[in-house]
Amino acid sequence: MSFFDKIFGGKNENPDQKTFWKKIESEEDLAKAMEDSFQNRIAIFKHSTSCFISRTVLKNFEKEIENSDQPVSVYYLDLLAHRPVSNKIAADFEIRHESPQLIVIENGKPVNSASHQDISLSQIVS
Repeated sequence: MSFFDKIFGGKNENPDQKTFWKKIESEEDLAKAMEDSFQNRIAIFKHSTSCFISRTVLKNFEKEIENSDQPVSVYYLDLLAHRPVSNKIAADFEIRHESPQLIVIENGKPVNSASHQDISLSQIVS
């Protein structure tokens, strides 16, 4: 591991270490998330694994979730590895792609979205 990886985190970060994440890696996973949105408000976190800003926002968001007693249903999308799914989300919901980005969905429709430093747990639970 290089000096910079030790300071800023490696590119091989793994959101699986956080038990609250549900991965979106395919259109089928996205369809399941949409089904879930009819039972609970959900959020999709679109993350660029090559971006320092996205990594920082992700870590801050994860800390917020870990320090909260609010139950949340959060999905993680590595937009570099799964660009077609990311593009489908942008097209289907008519929300301009940004990274990092949090899209909150209820009953199959986006009800809130935020990017960069505006991403917070309050986007989901408010």
